[in-house]
Amino acid sequence: MPIDFHDEQNRSTYTTRSANESWISMIQENVDVSGKYVADIGCGGGIYTQALSQMGAVQVIGVDFSQEMLKGASTNCKLIQHITFLLGNAYATHLPDHKVDLVLERALIHHLNDLDACFREAHRILKPGGTLIIQDRTPQDCIHPGNEHHLRGFFFEKFPQLIELEVNRRYDTNQVRKAMEANGFRLDQTIPLWETRRVYEDMESLKEDILLRTGRSLLHELSDEEMQELVEYVERKLEPVQSPIVEMDLWTVWFGVKR
Repeated sequence: MPIDFHDEQNRSTYTTRSANESWISMIQENVDVSGKYVADIGCGGGIYTQALSQMGAVQVIGVDFSQEMLKGASTNCKLIQHITFLLGNAYATHLPDHKVDLVLERALIHHLNDLDACFREAHRILKPGGTLIIQDRTPQDCIHPGNEHHLRGFFFEKFPQLIELEVNRRYDTNQVRKAMEANGFRLDQTIPLWETRRVYEDMESLKEDILLRTGRSLLHELSDEEMQELVEYVERKLEPVQSPIVEMDLWTVWFGVKR
């Protein structure tokens, strides 16, 4: 069954990582965060909220629709200054008009049915000339084959029934571009990103992470028995690979500028 983001048991599932240097470098190469007011919409456990603050943002406001996610995020970021959290969603952030310089929506839009409403809200809260960053997987990103780094591909090899579910909830790059342009943004650029998700010391730590479904909402569609089958399958696929195991995910990132 799908993940329940409002379940207290899932509070920490998106707090156990730190933003990798591959992601930080991508952001810094394309936008200046220093001194900016930033909104992280769909912030989950605050992983990227924290990173944006550490990159020099003067204030970062994390917005999420789940009170439990926000509790986890608050704990995760309790030692970081200039971060606040707010209960809201992609269609109604409850932020004032023209408040922020930069909006990040990472791994958010595949949960949404209305891109237009999402982008209208981002446009409303951004200052003129502000930047909207959308990061998500396209259907093409999702079906990239599994290998020693792209472990997600093995999930679909083992359970092909997940492919349709995953692809059907994703937007292709033309859909994102058209929705951005229709709601007041100029698409500045679109880039692929191989983001290092996590580095595992050994196979046991990887298997534990997969079994916990940590930060992987799709795996909540599998039973406990299927999850055990999955880790055994991944282990067989990686038998020739030496530790550490570097897991990477393929994303598409769209940068839009408010007209």
